[in-house]
Amino acid sequence: MNDFDQVEILLVEDSSADAEMTLRTLKRRGIANRIEWVRDGVEALDFLFCEGAWAQRRDTRPRLVLLDLKMPRMDGLQVLQRLKQDDRTRTIPVVMMTSSREEGDLLASYNLGVNSFVVKPVDFTEFAEKVAEIGMYWMLANQAPR
Repeated sequence: MNDFDQVEILLVEDSSADAEMTLRTLKRRGIANRIEWVRDGVEALDFLFCEGAWAQRRDTRPRLVLLDLKMPRMDGLQVLQRLKQDDRTRTIPVVMMTSSREEGDLLASYNLGVNSFVVKPVDFTEFAEKVAEIGMYWMLANQAPR
């Protein structure tokens, strides 16, 4: 497998609009070679643990997970809890990206081991800039274990 085959960012987002803005911003800024988008927590766990529709996927870890909080079937906190409990995925940086400003969501995320909690700006330009900042830091500046 070469570097271009490995998924660098797993985007877990049920909103098509937010996902498209995120994907467009990261690609336009050249932040990641390969980004995979899944639409809920169940699909995220299937992807990360090579199960279900992703059973044939080569078992490689993304360098970053951008995780929405409020999703159908399984929310971001449930996904985060599973990731941080498993030795195979515990060290993957997870950024919770949410529209929630609730202190309880923030505390629950950090108690479960999130690496960063970001409230999504409503304005498109601010949203794109925030995504670019997140991508630049976690993909270029941050040194993560392999």
